[in-house]
Amino acid sequence: MLIKLICALSLLGSLGLSLGLDYFATWNWLWQLPLTFGGLWLALTLLAFLFLLLWCLPIRLDKPVEEDSPKDRRVLSLYVDLALSILRVKLHVTGLEQLPTDSRFVLVCNHLSILDPVVLLSCAKKSQLAFISKRENNSLLVVNKLMHKTLCQLINRENDREALLTILKCVDIIKEDKASIAVFPEGYTSKDGLLQPFRNGVFKIAQRAKVPIAVCTLQGTAEVFRNFLHLRRSHVYLNLLEVIPAEDLKGTTKEIGDRVHADMSKILGTSVDNS
Repeated sequence: MLIKLICALSLLGSLGLSLGLDYFATWNWLWQLPLTFGGLWLALTLLAFLFLLLWCLPIRLDKPVEEDSPKDRRVLSLYVDLALSILRVKLHVTGLEQLPTDSRFVLVCNHLSILDPVVLLSCAKKSQLAFISKRENNSLLVVNKLMHKTLCQLINRENDREALLTILKCVDIIKEDKASIAVFPEGYTSKDGLLQPFRNGVFKIAQRAKVPIAVCTLQGTAEVFRNFLHLRRSHVYLNLLEVIPAEDLKGTTKEIGDRVHADMSKILGTSVDNS
């Protein structure tokens, strides 16, 4: 929506300037009009990101957030789509009609790039996803504040006790019907695109909250920035493989993790045996 508004305003502005400056009096309009459009598009895009920066300025990271912010989530949604449009990402999505609409859930997905949450947020806007994110992401300008306001939870991957506290907080978020939780159980981005071993503790969230698990795979996000620099379009594939009902989440978290890992491995392949 935001990218369409920027393009429309740039087109109207370039046409207005062309008429006002009498570009159409000569054949020079053939290069002057596109140049004017490009300049206005760049200026409006920069203004859009300046607005985002100003929007986030009052948000304090040291102030606890107990409720999801609808206003900040709407702003986040606009800029997620803007970022994907600028990066020329073409999304190919299958299976999302399976996402639960009558209950919260835990979404699990493989991890390839910092853009993975952006794609998931764009494709599942109505699901109100709150991500479990590594602590290092709390230093990302603007992103950290929007994460904070949309109930994303930071996790210490090197401290099991702190990680458990994060998991229990996510259980509370689901039980109190504040958001659904999205998590990358590999813990780190895959360097070769193949599925890595899981940290199975995240499956406790679905078990304790008694909600389904939506199993997804992502392909293509690792190449987006490289393709952008080479002026190429990127094709990103998001597939929802299955939704495991809450009543099927019995046994240990390792058993659940093994089942999910096996499902995802059929699409992605695996670099290390998870059994």
